[in-house]
Amino acid sequence: MRCPYCGNEDTQVKDSRPTEDNTSIRRRRFCTACGGRFTTFERVQLRELTIIKSSGRRVPFDRDKLMRSVQIAMRKRPVEQERVERMVSGIVRRLESMGESEIPSSTVGKLIMEGLSSLDAVAYVRFASVYKNFREARDFEEFLDELSGPVSRGDSDEDR
Repeated sequence: MRCPYCGNEDTQVKDSRPTEDNTSIRRRRFCTACGGRFTTFERVQLRELTIIKSSGRRVPFDRDKLMRSVQIAMRKRPVEQERVERMVSGIVRRLESMGESEIPSSTVGKLIMEGLSSLDAVAYVRFASVYKNFREARDFEEFLDELSGPVSRGDSDEDR
């Protein structure tokens, strides 16, 4: 494994252990050239996935990009990192088990929305604002109205 600090290819594994959810192995590494320490993760990859963007462009699936998107939505929210990691791992497993090697980006977005809706309502709305491309405050209002369902405005049959 190449050292991220100096580029040296001679690094040593000092410690290996499974992550808490047993979906990957965490390795602590040490660079023999510069003395830098860093961590790597080893995960099972069932198949190579390609994401088909809405423009038609194809890009390799990147788990780290998915995690960054979720973490942006989760910023400053009171949710344990372990729960976020489990959600992302679950999404990746679902994508890999779909049986397709090419997956539309909209499918990934829907899976993230499903996961966030059960983790944190604020993060769900944050992600939705980007995913659904909200342009103005009215877009938020409409989305929140959909979430809360039909709202009674205080007009009942008895008032008429």
